[in-house]
Amino acid sequence: QVQLVESGGGLVQPGGSLRLSCVASGITFSVYLMSWYRQAPGKQRELVASVTSGGSTNFADSVKGRFTISRDNADKTVNLRMNSLNTEDSAVYYCNARHRFLGVETWGRGTQVTVSS
Repeated sequence: QVQLVESGGGLVQPGGSLRLSCVASGITFSVYLMSWYRQAPGKQRELVASVTSGGSTNFADSVKGRFTISRDNADKTVNLRMNSLNTEDSAVYYCNARHRFLGVETWGRGTQVTVSS
């Protein structure tokens, strides 16, 4: 059974930092593109960052220079380090795994990030 479990969300003040983690199980982790998406109330879900099994990364323009993404293929984890958070970063953050050949996707249940003073 494929499962993605996110952790690390919470309440943080503007300018603060958070680290999100996603642990995968039931998949051959190395053949999956791993990504973080987010969805704020009333908005569409959007890609935040992604990382290939080889470590190549991609970021949304809105988070470039503030967020980093990394993965550990041995531990089947992907992390999102978020710095200089602002209120527009408030959203539910979802972990996503997409098979690089088959295109099959799996989603986590999400973790809430709230940036507020």
